Amino acid sequence: MKNDQMLLRGAMCAFIGAAVLLGPYVLRSPAWRDMVAGAQTVGWFALVLGVAMIVVALVRRRR
Repeated sequence: MKNDQMLLRGAMCAFIGAAVLLGPYVLRSPAWRDMVAGAQTVGWFALVLGVAMIVVALVRRRR
């Protein structure tokens, strides 16, 4: 995978993870809030995976 693709995918993955984690605080509908709050594990996984992909892409770019 090219570094630019990994950087873009990492950024999108981190964005999705942050959106899932911040969703319960922003959403107004109780049904949506409960549904998104139940996916916190997925949100943390996506955020950590996205940050890791960004770090790997930046380290490869420096070489």
